[in-house]
Amino acid sequence: MGWIALLVSGLFETVWAAALSASRGLTKPLPTIIFVAALVISMLGLGYALRTVPIGTGYAVWVGIGAVGTAVYGMVAMGDPASAGRITCLVLIVAGVVGLKVLH
Repeated sequence: MGWIALLVSGLFETVWAAALSASRGLTKPLPTIIFVAALVISMLGLGYALRTVPIGTGYAVWVGIGAVGTAVYGMVAMGDPASAGRITCLVLIVAGVVGLKVLH
């Protein structure tokens, strides 16, 4: 159950990062509310997951999901550059996170 909570909380990290950007410095009410709610859910899920998942692995997985998810969201929805080099770097992040899980 800890790993499922970790995956879900990592996805909510992507949500809060996107909402933070959309809030324009926490000045727009709806994105700010979404940011706060997703941040709380993400932290609660991470805290729950770290009961059973080692902290180093758990935090790396959480950050990896959030970083890759946010970068992909930026490329798909916000027009961020999607160069081969950037995509390669995202693949390397995923490979590192999978490696931490496999070698756990």
